[in-house]
Amino acid sequence: MHSVFHDVLQSTLLGIYDQLLITNSDGKIVEIFGNKYDFWGDMSNLVDRNLFELEKTIFYNESSLEDLLNGSKKSVIQTTWNNKRALITCYPTNNLDDEIYYTWGIKALSRNDHILMENTREDEHEAFQESINDVSRLFIVKSQKMMNVLGTVEMAAKVSSSVLLLGESGVGKEVIARAIHDLGVRRNKPFIAVNCGAIPENLLESELFGYEEGAFSGAKKDGAPGKFELANKGVLFLDEIGEMPLNLQVKLLRALQEREVTRLGSSATTKLDIQIVAATNKNLKSLVDEGKFREDLYYRLNVIPIHIPSLRERIEELPYLIHFFLHKYNTMYDRTIQISQDAIDLMSIYEWPGNIRQLENTIERIVVTSRDPVVDASAVQEYVPIEQEAVTSAPPLFNQLMPLQEATDLVEEQLITMAMEKYKSIKLAAKVLQVSQPTMSRKYRKILEKRSEPNIVPSAKRDILENQLNSQLRAVAIATAAIIQPEEVSALKREPTLSNPVFQKLQNQLTMIRKQEGGIKWAFIFDIPEGKTFRTLAADKDFTMRPGELYEGSPEFVKVAANAVKGRVEVTPVYKDIYGEWKTSLAPVIDDTGQVIALIGYDYSKEYIESELGKMGKVLKINI
Repeated sequence: MHSVFHDVLQSTLLGIYDQLLITNSDGKIVEIFGNKYDFWGDMSNLVDRNLFELEKTIFYNESSLEDLLNGSKKSVIQTTWNNKRALITCYPTNNLDDEIYYTWGIKALSRNDHILMENTREDEHEAFQESINDVSRLFIVKSQKMMNVLGTVEMAAKVSSSVLLLGESGVGKEVIARAIHDLGVRRNKPFIAVNCGAIPENLLESELFGYEEGAFSGAKKDGAPGKFELANKGVLFLDEIGEMPLNLQVKLLRALQEREVTRLGSSATTKLDIQIVAATNKNLKSLVDEGKFREDLYYRLNVIPIHIPSLRERIEELPYLIHFFLHKYNTMYDRTIQISQDAIDLMSIYEWPGNIRQLENTIERIVVTSRDPVVDASAVQEYVPIEQEAVTSAPPLFNQLMPLQEATDLVEEQLITMAMEKYKSIKLAAKVLQVSQPTMSRKYRKILEKRSEPNIVPSAKRDILENQLNSQLRAVAIATAAIIQPEEVSALKREPTLSNPVFQKLQNQLTMIRKQEGGIKWAFIFDIPEGKTFRTLAADKDFTMRPGELYEGSPEFVKVAANAVKGRVEVTPVYKDIYGEWKTSLAPVIDDTGQVIALIGYDYSKEYIESELGKMGKVLKINI
């Protein structure tokens, strides 16, 4: 019977999580269950390895799984090297044979879950969320600047207008061009790339427009189509367009205007249905002013301009790119090289003039030539000329005498501000300024307080704290909503009764969430509302309403629910209903088709909210 109960318990937990790991207090893995998702590589070699060491190569986050062992927080969302998300929850057990064991539940968050976590701002649009859903699989995006690029990519993919990609060499212009093709209506048609700077001038015309037999010496007997014809119905990518000779620019302009081409040696024209994506690392407007590029062609190409930021402008993406390329070349060359965290920090300080191309080449060289299985900060300096990178700060200009300490403070404030604006990380800023992290944190907090404290009225201070708290409550709703299976919710919608086995399972899950997260008064699932009326589908064991019972929401609740139906995760202000005063977070339950089928919500009492705001105010030194 013990074995039967063991199997039942295992089956139940695997209905909630994709994988279960059991470790001792040191992180040594003693057992693993489930194989739906494999985050860890070869599962046959996973037992006896250390979970806390594994996470350093699989995930890239400031927080560590080891922090969950004794902290109040029991769940964390981690991001894998290939930009996937996982919800990891830790459950301690009683002592067994004088040893404490921990169970780790791992839940792969779906693509829809990924969107909800990345887009919690109230002004995000549903269409933009869908674009991130599609584009995020094509390349890594972890900065606001690249999020803006993706917004334009999504629009460009829906039309046939010409696109001009601008940016330094190596930033990934061809990757963006392929994304425009892959996300658009032409995704099943050809994508043809031409490097206008790599083909000799005397051959470029025939390469682009094709030729007939006898058009020139050495021409093939039956002639050949050009790149324009080969790309018909699809996308033609003209890389290094600034290198195109002036005489060919005229013919290119005609092809864009008339949507037709004529082969060399022929008088017949071929009609085209094509989207042009051009790219350059030069300033085309300057070339126009210098007479080296036709102005009319420039405006014909510059219909949708997209500037791709350099790697140093989106340095927060570098750790994810490093792990992506590391996995790629370890797999390609059958190697197991790892790069330590201090080495990644050091590489984040480098300017990367060759951008992502230089980074990829560097990681490939590390994988191929490293004699050590782990490359640390001292070793990585052999591959990256870190000494070339220096803080290029211009000291403030003093036009009057002042106390030396005051002048020192001004220079220090400028350097700290520059470092934080550039690296957006206390850790990296501290490293480049060669101070400790606690010192950097203390000095930067002092700068922020000096700049903002005198101008903040009490109501604004409360808004700051409440926004911070709302972000935390949204995060809880997003993470825990991943546990709920949409097919079970759909089954309960057809029969919302206490006797339904699905209700009992969901009730247990919601009760577990409430107890695990702390602070939640009630956890519930409501059907899609009809006006202001909501139907209860499931709830935790302490909830006041039974399945099928109706609830009439307050205006604040109804407004947030309406946005949740659109796919957003939001939090109400404190409101009052017949049960008391609450702040509620609502998240959508989304099925496999992307449809919102229900809402999952969490109620927090007014007393709890006031207590939390008080605690946060003490930590952030904001008195309200």
